[in-house]
Amino acid sequence: MSFDYLAEQFATLAWGPWLVIFLVGSGIFFLIFSGLRPFRYLPHAFALLTGKYSKESDVGDVSHFKALTAALSGTIGLGNIAGVAVAIQLGGPGAIFWMWLTAIVGIATKFFTCTLSVMYRDVNPDGTTNAGPMYVIKNALPNYMLPLAYFFAFFGIIGCLPGFQSNQLVQISKDLYFPSVENFELIAGIFLAIITAIVVVGGLKRIANVASYLVPFMGCIYFGAVLICIALNIEDFLPSLSLIISDAFTGSAVASGSIMGVIIVGVRRGAFSNEAGIGTESLVHGSAKASHPVKQGLVAMTGPIFDTLIMCTATAVLILISGVWQNSDAQGVTLTAEAFNNILGPVGSFVVFLCVLCFGVSTIFTYSYYGSSCAKFLFGEKGSQIYTYIFILMIVIFAVISLDTALNIIDGAFAMMAIPTLVSTLWLAPKVMNSAKEYFNSLNESAKRT
Repeated sequence: MSFDYLAEQFATLAWGPWLVIFLVGSGIFFLIFSGLRPFRYLPHAFALLTGKYSKESDVGDVSHFKALTAALSGTIGLGNIAGVAVAIQLGGPGAIFWMWLTAIVGIATKFFTCTLSVMYRDVNPDGTTNAGPMYVIKNALPNYMLPLAYFFAFFGIIGCLPGFQSNQLVQISKDLYFPSVENFELIAGIFLAIITAIVVVGGLKRIANVASYLVPFMGCIYFGAVLICIALNIEDFLPSLSLIISDAFTGSAVASGSIMGVIIVGVRRGAFSNEAGIGTESLVHGSAKASHPVKQGLVAMTGPIFDTLIMCTATAVLILISGVWQNSDAQGVTLTAEAFNNILGPVGSFVVFLCVLCFGVSTIFTYSYYGSSCAKFLFGEKGSQIYTYIFILMIVIFAVISLDTALNIIDGAFAMMAIPTLVSTLWLAPKVMNSAKEYFNSLNESAKRT
């Protein structure tokens, strides 16, 4: 029995219909339970990103904006560029519809999970913070629930390994520019590991600083290139959206062959894209400088709008109007590169290569922080440092294994991380709404006075 087979079975069992129901159902509950009230404050959430309501004395490690860009560097990128291609290959165009649904309910889920992460974080004597679902469970739930915290952290050190990112960065580099270089995967993996080591050893502040420049800049370049592609094929834009919606309910998926198969692929890739309900997002949002927990919850809920509703949709439409999804044997990120090449020629391929390179590297940086935070909870500060070096080594290993194996390992671990995250968030949802009512009422009072 091969390791590849075991990884596949693990991911298949983990992402059964039970998890889809749990993940989406929890998001629907949060939508209803909140009465959609946080959605009314989306303009305020965007204002928070500008630093308008921040003070230097706020407790935390990074600003609202840097926390969001660091989190987005873990979601915008390969989840949106390569992940969308994988979704269409495995589940057909209809899988994108279910990615949309995951994002819509994920907006509410992120509001709850990230508010809790600030509410129940540990603040160290030096002012730094430790945050995430494991601290929410430790500090807010009864002691008999503590095993759930260790369960999350254990799968966190696996799920936050750079499997998908390392694999796809090396794949697109080889496929586009170095197809004949012997042992290219190993060479590229070592080079990528060195670049990562330079940044991640500096911790969250250095990671957040890098992400705050890379993510907005490369996001604009990528989205602008997609808009050009769509403008050149504007007559195919609405038919592409129509195909996504109609295929979501027909079960005519490329590989799944059933409506449930389409839904599972869409939700699975949607969860990887925006991480809502998985718990990773609250690891960095919980470390933000925030005078009130609800502030960061509002900032966090803008994430699925940017990474799934905007970026994933753009990539999906690009792939559909290019036609490559029907006649190409390319996998993952290379399929997206082919779509760009079909419309813009070699310039398009270079744009996607540049964006994937920057997004992929920044994602690896953020994931190193996620994984080391989980290792710190399990093994202390020294264990966290050891994990960082293991993480760097794994970049090389994942660069040389197959895409399917890398994807199955990470996907399976993500599924396991969702269990403690959602259980604790459902349990503590009333506390979030009490805090939210207090914050929103204070905002309304301030507005009346002005």
